[in-house]
Amino acid sequence: MGYLGRRIGLSQDNGDSNPGAAGGAVGGGLLDLFAHGYFERQGDIYNAPGIAPSGMTATGGIISDYTTGPGDVYRAHVFTSSGSFAVTELGSYGANVEYLLVAGGGGGGVGSDFSSYQSGGGGGGAGGLLVSPSFPGVPTSQNQGTAMAVSAGPTSYTIAVGAGGGRGFGNPTLGPSKGGGKGVDSVISGPDITTITAKGGGGGAGNPVVAGGGSGYGSGGGGEGAYSPNPYKAAAAGGSYPGPTQQGFPGGTGSTNANGGGVRTGGGGGGAGAAGISGADSEPGSTEGDGGLGLQVLIAGNAPAAAIGTPGPSGTGWFAQGGHAGAYNNGSNGTIAQPAGGGGGNGGAHATTAGNGLSGTGGGGGGANSPGPGNGVAGFGGSGVAVIRYQIGTIAAVAKATGGAISFYTDPGPGVQKTIHTFTGSGTFATASNWSAGNIEYVVIGGGAGGGNSDPANSGGGGGGAGAYRTGTTPIGAHPVSTLIQVGAGGVGGLAGIAGGGAGNGQNGGSSYFGTPITSPGGGGGGNGKLPGGGAGQAGGSGGGGGYAGSAAGANGTGAGFPGTIGASPANGWGGNGPPSAGSGGGGAGGNGVTGSHGGLGIQLPTTFRYPVSTLGAPGPTSPSVTGADTSGKYYVAGGGAGGNGDSAKGGGAGGPYAGAGDTSESGPGGFALNNTGSGGGGDHAPGSAPDNGGNGGSGLVLIAYPS
Repeated sequence: MGYLGRRIGLSQDNGDSNPGAAGGAVGGGLLDLFAHGYFERQGDIYNAPGIAPSGMTATGGIISDYTTGPGDVYRAHVFTSSGSFAVTELGSYGANVEYLLVAGGGGGGVGSDFSSYQSGGGGGGAGGLLVSPSFPGVPTSQNQGTAMAVSAGPTSYTIAVGAGGGRGFGNPTLGPSKGGGKGVDSVISGPDITTITAKGGGGGAGNPVVAGGGSGYGSGGGGEGAYSPNPYKAAAAGGSYPGPTQQGFPGGTGSTNANGGGVRTGGGGGGAGAAGISGADSEPGSTEGDGGLGLQVLIAGNAPAAAIGTPGPSGTGWFAQGGHAGAYNNGSNGTIAQPAGGGGGNGGAHATTAGNGLSGTGGGGGGANSPGPGNGVAGFGGSGVAVIRYQIGTIAAVAKATGGAISFYTDPGPGVQKTIHTFTGSGTFATASNWSAGNIEYVVIGGGAGGGNSDPANSGGGGGGAGAYRTGTTPIGAHPVSTLIQVGAGGVGGLAGIAGGGAGNGQNGGSSYFGTPITSPGGGGGGNGKLPGGGAGQAGGSGGGGGYAGSAAGANGTGAGFPGTIGASPANGWGGNGPPSAGSGGGGAGGNGVTGSHGGLGIQLPTTFRYPVSTLGAPGPTSPSVTGADTSGKYYVAGGGAGGNGDSAKGGGAGGPYAGAGDTSESGPGGFALNNTGSGGGGDHAPGSAPDNGGNGGSGLVLIAYPS
């Protein structure tokens, strides 16, 4: 086996690598010692033949290391929630970095609720999408941001990842059906760069709200189908349209019903790569509009196993698709699927809840239909994403499997280099030809639940429970082996003002799994704050807290109660309870929720996954009383959402917010949990003010590690 630069001293094969060896017999020479020291600082990313030890050193986000066709090694920092990017060494490849920045998608709209004149709402527009100039595979005629050159040292760069826009919903107690909300901008800023801003997608139309679009938006929302001669038409996309700096396309218009036949379908939201499709204007062929296609940006891995994005017409890695429109009243329930291409939500038909835009894609929410009594619900827009990448060396590929974001880290304890696969969305773990059968380590975290709403004044919703946290080892046999990975979605917070006894409860989180035998259920939703009595918390991986409007109780977790040691978990994972009382925090993987107050404690990831340059998880306590935890205050996941009982209640435990769990609020909705933490959303509290919604839970996470 060859080694890097053995010119001064004995060969690595014959000499002693200890600088104090007898007779100065230092193996590998000075150049080898430099190379080894450099890659130790990198976490032994590619300590193998052929490496050029000259890449940038930086921290922040989730790390994805991969090779391109000619063998160039790139490192991508993936931010699915806000954070910071800091550079300590520039290296010899220069100061320029490449990026992808996607804003939150717009929420879908709900069509009109006027007796027999029901119609489909517009799909939400995708979040604006920007890439660094002339990024490979992206048309240079659009979506081009400014160049970004970074500095090393004390300078750090702030990454703000935009949330998706709120969904429209039809409800007779709240008046006419509503349009979707605008997505939140995503921003990269710093003291020595031009601020880069991707603009939030426009909301889909829903009477009396017109579709969002125009200056200040990414892609435009779709129009509503006509209930009287004219639809609420979609607006144009934002940015300089058309031109290199445009960030998206217009939404489609709703059908006008000009040719009769009762056709009132909505238009699809615009996407980063194409306009939304307009609703059909006559029967037959009364078809609601598809969302506009997104764009494929392979910035965090190669197709077909790109670490982020969704499938599309040419493999994976697609972002920023518009939401599908809602159907008119065709008398059938269900959702209407649209072609894959960037995470836009499905449309809804006949009082059905439409699909949300996928987290981390900027996809628009699906539009919905709201026949009397007005119970259609549109989809939320998907949150955005930010990715920064740069070259760190040149080498042949060394990973032994594909799937997720791949990084290489040597745990300083045992000193063994591990390959880590991080799945922030669903995908496939597939062994490669160089795979060696053996045990792998895993962490599987279910999606966190939504917090409950506050409905009457002086009430509060319960905090959402965390998804179950499960970790251990399992054998993976001889190649080829292919295992499906599911990352559970976070549950939606309970909506204020919705009729029906359980409608204001937070939704349960989705299950995550590494192959179905290794499954972590999502957290249990927080109870609502409705009179009389409030809503009880719901069971889940960790149980939801009970709502406060009387005496509603929290729920048990299906996971086993901590204490334990950070490491292997029971077969059903760790999961705490919501306490048996009202207005309380949701359970966390590390502890129960607190009566009338904080969410349950989260838990720290095992040492294998505490990669110093990555920001997996969220902050936690620096003085933990848990066996196996360190004092870094990092890498915490699966905390319970705070109970809606005063502004002082914190997600993830007293002193937080910890583990990315949602706080409560007296001046707005309950706090949203961070994506990919599996933590619960905060319950809302309304002390004599208007009611508000509970916070959404955070999506789950799947981690896999094995010796490199």
